[in-house]
Amino acid sequence: MTRRGASYVALARIRDADGRLRRVTGAARTESAARARLKERLLDRPGFGSGGLLDLSSSFRDLADLWLEDLEMRELSDGTKKNYRDDLRLRVRPQFEHFSLGEITTGRVEWFLRSERAVSFSRAHHSRTILNQLFGFALRHDAIPRNPVQGTSPLRRPKGERQALTVEQINAIRDAAGRWRTGPDVKGPKPDGQVRDIIEVLLGTALRIGECLALRVCDVEDGPSGMTISVTGTVVLRTGSGAVRQDHPKTEHSIRRIAVPDFAADVVRARLAGILTTDPERTIFANRAGKPLSPFNVRRTFRAFLELADLAGEGITLRWYRRTGATVIARGASADAAATFLGHGSTAITEGHYIEPDRSVDRGPAGILERTLRRVNPDTSLLSTDDGAVDDLALDFLDEEDIETD
Repeated sequence: MTRRGASYVALARIRDADGRLRRVTGAARTESAARARLKERLLDRPGFGSGGLLDLSSSFRDLADLWLEDLEMRELSDGTKKNYRDDLRLRVRPQFEHFSLGEITTGRVEWFLRSERAVSFSRAHHSRTILNQLFGFALRHDAIPRNPVQGTSPLRRPKGERQALTVEQINAIRDAAGRWRTGPDVKGPKPDGQVRDIIEVLLGTALRIGECLALRVCDVEDGPSGMTISVTGTVVLRTGSGAVRQDHPKTEHSIRRIAVPDFAADVVRARLAGILTTDPERTIFANRAGKPLSPFNVRRTFRAFLELADLAGEGITLRWYRRTGATVIARGASADAAATFLGHGSTAITEGHYIEPDRSVDRGPAGILERTLRRVNPDTSLLSTDDGAVDDLALDFLDEEDIETD
């Protein structure tokens, strides 16, 4: 602080965004006013923080608002953006909105994630993802020196057994789908059979439900060698618009062409024959207005099938059809073939989440042990077969010093 005539001048040196040190001053009639003026001028300078928008004293609410603005400009699906906004609004923001960025420590984040994990792994995983993105945004804008999420304990996914449908379950659901709302006492319009056909297509293609509902007339190629479908989109739910077809599926690996087995191809052919319009962009499965079916409504009808089949308590969902396809292909061909068919970038996801563990027992090793290590015949002091002859495999397997004689 210096005196310059009737004014006081507060001075400071600051390293600007270009790395150079510069002197900044603030002048006023009193010392306190000069210091206040200097602080104002320092805050206005482009230095630490995102142009003065965020720093350690900024509130978590400010960070959340700026991150939401950035989210709208990112190339993500509308469904993903909605999920992010909901997770932030319902769980993350209420927990941290009264803290400044400097007050949100690793310990506070750890405690929050532990409380979320006590509810479910999925909830904790989603909250951690949102926090990582928020603090990553703040870190990129120099608002914080480190991401407090990085030091928290890793989340351990619970070990759940992957399950595919059995042949008995498939047939029971098929039977229930054919009987649903067909009795003489059923009131209202009869079912159009679309959900019944959808589960057949899912069984033959291992598609995601959104991918199945997004199949259009132009996505089907039916030739002498069989039917092929192109997976190029998915059906998503959008606020105010309902179910709409998105022109790209979940990932870039999901864009694929796959052959369709005859039992599912017959269903698709029957559906195509019943479509009156010549619009190639029309989805094969559609409501009365010609718009894509809602995944929500399909799942609701499928649950009715399960109740009719006495399978409501088995935890079966439409995703089990995808697991069933992955399991059958992996057993008959390979995990690589299953991953390609399902549209996965690697076998890790397919093997970790879709292929049911093989519970069959290989009897081959037991046969080898039986032939080689069967009980010694006291009369010959050698391993023998049922006809009394020495088993040549056993003699080859055992060293001479291991065969005891009288």
